[in-house]
Amino acid sequence: MNRTSVAGTWDLTVSTPIGTLKAVVELRSSGGELTGVAHGTGEEVPLTDVELDGDRLTWRQAVTKPLRLNLAFAVTVDGDTLAGTSRAGRLPASKVTGSRRTATSADGS
Repeated sequence: MNRTSVAGTWDLTVSTPIGTLKAVVELRSSGGELTGVAHGTGEEVPLTDVELDGDRLTWRQAVTKPLRLNLAFAVTVDGDTLAGTSRAGRLPASKVTGSRRTATSADGS
C-alpha cells in the first residue's frame, strides 16, 4: 500500500470507556510524507508521527475534550475501511473503526 492510498477524509468511531466518540481525520500525502488533522468534539488538532508501514497506519494526537489526553492510534487499513485501537497513556485501549468518504455513493446510484 503506498502512502497516497490512505490519503482522504476518514470518519472514525472510537469506543471508549466513557462512550462512543465520532471524529473525522483528514490525511494528506505530500512529497512522500503523510500529514493530517483530526476534527472532533469541537476542536481541530494536528496529527503527529503519521507513519504507514504496509497496511498498518499509526499516528499521535492530543485532545482537550472531553478530557486532556495524548492519544496513540494504530489501525490496519483495508481499502476504504480501517480498524484498530487508540490508547491514552496507561488507560485500556479503545476500539477504533472507520471508513473513507468517497466522491460517489457506494452503490453507484
